[in-house]
Amino acid sequence: MGIGVNHLLCFGFGYSARALSTRLAGWKISATSRSAEGVAKINGQGAASFLFDQNFRIAPDTTHVLISAPPDENGDPVLRVCGDQLRSRPFTWVGYLSTTGVYGDAQGEWVDEDSPLKPNTPRGEKRLDAERAWLEAQPAHLFRLAGIYGPGRNQLLSVRDGSAKRIIKAGQIFSRIHVDDIAGVLQESIAKPNPGRAYNACDDEPCPPQDVVAYAARLLNLPLPPEIPFDEAKLSAMARSFYADSKKVSNARVKTELGYKFLYPTYREGLAALLSTLTA
Repeated sequence: MGIGVNHLLCFGFGYSARALSTRLAGWKISATSRSAEGVAKINGQGAASFLFDQNFRIAPDTTHVLISAPPDENGDPVLRVCGDQLRSRPFTWVGYLSTTGVYGDAQGEWVDEDSPLKPNTPRGEKRLDAERAWLEAQPAHLFRLAGIYGPGRNQLLSVRDGSAKRIIKAGQIFSRIHVDDIAGVLQESIAKPNPGRAYNACDDEPCPPQDVVAYAARLLNLPLPPEIPFDEAKLSAMARSFYADSKKVSNARVKTELGYKFLYPTYREGLAALLSTLTA
């Protein structure tokens, strides 16, 4: 490996990993997929891609590792295949994308990285198990992501296509973050590594989800979607599980320790910026 060359290996190349990769000018970026179709797609997105299977080997020149692949029924798939490889060598930085679901339900109160970890959904429990497994295998940086939105994935689109709902559940509070701010937090961590540290990636303003839908409708000058009581909403099991937790998540650590300044401190700035990107 040439002097000064950084190589980021992404296990999974989803929304957040792609956003980070666009910020790393001059880096070598590689990523994995579990399917041949996924490999071809990643190649078209500007990264070198590799099939993730039992024979996968981490390239010798890899300096940084980002894990965005979720755990499955048997635990973390990356550690299952690459655990020995990861334990046997040092990396400049390892980042694991987790979820604020590891905190469980705080009944609308504030949580931070020192709050008890008591997930109350199967998905949150799997993520907490994966966090602990990664800390044992490698001193990874843990990033607990709030609800993600950004280009192609936001309430402006759902309001415009008529699929948005203002679901009302008393006391329900969510935190969220623009994908560009996730990438920014990750980039600051890469610049200021602190192995084993956990960071909440969320914006400044937790709020009821119906407030975001209403703001998107006002930006679009469209009627507000009707209010639907939670008990009457026809939600999938996955969508319903998001309402099992109510909490306000603090982002103080990413500001004080990483010095990160949010591009979109609240959903209002984020949605207003996305409005200009919509096509007819």
